This record gives sequence, C-alpha cells and structure tokens, in this order.
Amino acid sequence: MTEQWITVGDLRIRYVDSGGEGIPVFLLSGIGASLEFWSNQLEALGERLRLIAWDYPGHGLSDGDGRSHDPDRYAAFALDVMNALGLERVVAVGNSLGGAIALRMAGLAPDRVAGLMLASPAMMGPEVFLPFRLMSLPLLGELMSKPGKLSVEQQIAALFHDSASATEALRRIVWRNVHKDGAPQALLATMRETLWIGGVRKVHWARSRALLKSATCPILFIHGKQDVVLPFQQSIDCAKLNPRAEVKVIDGCGHTPQIEIPETFNAEMKAFARRVDEDHATS
Repeated sequence: MTEQWITVGDLRIRYVDSGGEGIPVFLLSGIGASLEFWSNQLEALGERLRLIAWDYPGHGLSDGDGRSHDPDRYAAFALDVMNALGLERVVAVGNSLGGAIALRMAGLAPDRVAGLMLASPAMMGPEVFLPFRLMSLPLLGELMSKPGKLSVEQQIAALFHDSASATEALRRIVWRNVHKDGAPQALLATMRETLWIGGVRKVHWARSRALLKSATCPILFIHGKQDVVLPFQQSIDCAKLNPRAEVKVIDGCGHTPQIEIPETFNAEMKAFARRVDEDHATS
C-alpha cells in the first residue's frame, strides 16, 4: 500500500489510506512505533474497510517537532490530522499509547469518534512495565534509551509474548524507529512526562477513567493475557466503568494483539467497525 504525506501545522506527516468502504477506521500505534505495526490489518482488510494509519510527530518517517507529547497533546494533533484528511467521523483503534490517545480524542470531540477499540491500552491504571518506570530516572533513562541492539531487543521482548511474531521485516522497522534522529530523546521526554518510578502518573490514569465513564460510544477492549507491559486486569476493571464497554482477554498473546493474533484481531475489528457503522447509519 502506497504511503502518502500531508502537512499538518508545519510538520510533514506520513500516512496510509486503504480507500476501503464504510466509516474510516483511524489506527493509532504505541509509543515509538509506526504505521507498519498495522500492516496485517492494512493487507487483510484494506479493501473492505477504509483503514488509515499514520506516524505521530517524531515517529516512523514523520517530522519531529522536538517536543514531548502527553496523550492529550497527541489527541489534539490526531484531530488536526483528521481535519487535514477531511475525516468527519471515525472508529478510533489504538494500541498501547494509541489507546490512551483514542480515548482522549473521544473526550475532545465526542461527535467525531463513533467507536473506540482499545488494544492493550496504556494509562488506564498506575501499573506499568518496570523498565519503563526505570526510564523515568536521571541517567538510567538515557542509558536505557540509547540506540543499539540492546534497545531493539528490549523493545521486542516487551511487545511480544512469542518472539516469532517479530519477523525480520518488523525487526528492521523497530531498528529504524529506534535509530531515528531525535527519537530516543523524544521517547524519554514523553516517558518522564507520563511516568515516574511508581508507575503511571495519577493525573493521566485518573483522566482516562473519567473519560471512560463519560464516553457515549461503543467501546471494545482487547488485551493479551501474557502482556508484560500492562496487566490485562486493567482493561477488565476499566470496562466495568461504562455500560457500553466490553472486554476480551486473549490467551497466548502479549502487548500487540494486532501483530501476534492478526486473524482474531482482524475479525474483532471488522465486526466492531461494521456494527458501529450500522448504528451510525440508523441513528
């Protein structure tokens, strides 16, 4: 699928638009990731659903702006991307940090987010991967985020329950993302803005839960049972906050279900997007 570019503010942003049918499905990746993390969905469903994946500022091949970004700033920027692409309403599908961003998009513009599919979403509670908490510390964070083979392998170990999910092509993408100019500094700044040694800062996870309680659109949580980055119990607990939310915990899966269990994930996403689209058409 051909990558495209659009200018948002003064940044060139890379994106892919599959051009399929129905309500657009807006794909939001995790911190340090890029649109290639949605390749399984773009290849399998791109002709049937309109899938749009993009690189955040400073991620993938998009321009960076030298700033740290908490999920609220990313959400505001995501709405600017929607405006630039002429998207009135979307189903927001987010993995990890992307889940926190999707939820905040719904909070900022509830009329523009018709549904939320949150895959192992971040910042739903205080618990988070110990190495991420350690990165909030002075000096240690700089050492751990230094580009190299170790940082690539650490990221892969965190992302996947089964290391076989990390194909050679994906490893090259992770290597490229880790070595992107300015990426380690931006990642570290965002980590320190949202985390401390005790876990996710309360201001962020408390906001997530407040937004979940007030959300009016359908919500689907998908969480790998073997996720080492974020405990699946967070998604179970958070789904209880909204009567329109449901949760599915998938055994044999880690932090990136869209990559590790693509057939299951794709079936869930296709069914969810179609249901939201049908509900929207009849409302």
